[in-house]
Amino acid sequence: MRPVYLDYAATTPVAAPVLAAMMDCLGTDGVFGNPGSASHEYGDCARSTVERARAQVAAAVGAEADEIVWTSGATEANNLALFGVTHYYAKRGKHMVTSRTEHKAVLDPCAELVRRGWRVTYLVPGAGGIVEPHQVAAALTPETVLVSIMHVNNEIGVVQDVAGIAQVCARQGAWLHVDAAQSMGKVAVDFARSGVDLMSFSAHKVYGPKGVGALCVSRRAGVQLAAQIFGVGQERGVRAGTLATHQVVGMGAAFELAQTLWIGELPRIKDLQQRLSQGLMALGGVLRNGDSQNSVPHLLNLSFEGVEGESLLAAVAPQIAVSTGSACMSANPEPSYVLRALGRDEQRAESSLRFSLGRFTTEAEIDVTVSVVKQAVLHLRRIGGAGILGA
Repeated sequence: MRPVYLDYAATTPVAAPVLAAMMDCLGTDGVFGNPGSASHEYGDCARSTVERARAQVAAAVGAEADEIVWTSGATEANNLALFGVTHYYAKRGKHMVTSRTEHKAVLDPCAELVRRGWRVTYLVPGAGGIVEPHQVAAALTPETVLVSIMHVNNEIGVVQDVAGIAQVCARQGAWLHVDAAQSMGKVAVDFARSGVDLMSFSAHKVYGPKGVGALCVSRRAGVQLAAQIFGVGQERGVRAGTLATHQVVGMGAAFELAQTLWIGELPRIKDLQQRLSQGLMALGGVLRNGDSQNSVPHLLNLSFEGVEGESLLAAVAPQIAVSTGSACMSANPEPSYVLRALGRDEQRAESSLRFSLGRFTTEAEIDVTVSVVKQAVLHLRRIGGAGILGA
């Protein structure tokens, strides 16, 4: 039997309507032309299909279609935002602000910017994972060009006040980039009303295909980017390269579907999270990571006292697809840097599991998860001699 997948960031299937839309672009009877070709009907048809998908994504996130730039995913979108803005506005200043709990697709580009002579201020969130607007305000200087703060944290599900942070940045004249890869389908996303200047998205977080994403670049604010990939000059000269029409179409369909379904899905997912949380908390010595009042129900991060993290993951992995942190970092044996940034000690960070709930999660899968994790924790506590209440 295949494991229950409660790590949807790595295992999410493509939704059936999305797959159907993608299949229409593959094969001789489909839209197989190059959308960059303007000299024949096949290219025209592909370009029309791409633009329809662009409009779908824009409508779902509260943006204009011409603000959407296709990328290979949120990682490339984050890189394009950070390097594109800092290179274009380098004469204005060489300082940016971010937080310690950002995804590596932001933190690693920041480290590269430091190597290139930039100064980066890393904000430390509160114990619940929240970065307050006043913290951002205190970090801004006349040299600050860019602020990058994630909307929904991919490990603990905490939701940041990006609209409040956007107001702070606007007063200082700094651009605000938001990694919103985890936002679509979980919380309301409105690019225009939020005041954010750049926003990154990924298709596979909402049951679309892996390998495609987008960067939303505000025309309202007039933000400019220096291109990071050069070629024929697709995507208005910002991101060169022939578009994968079927991938783009899949993202458009997935975002349209997510925008339609997410509010209706929310109560069921909240119930599933409560069922999971209550079942595991009954063990005793189980601690939640992240502010429970300002988070999405789709992500639950728990630390288990009295167990060694690697052993716990190994014990549950044959039956449940979970991780100890970001799916992108699952091969790294080190404790979660996100939890360490929240002040968790090494043991608590190391013994954490991240559970991901979504559209296809069932009550039966939650019950299997509770049973498997309980058995593993109790066994590890027994052989480790941990005296935990309820063990």
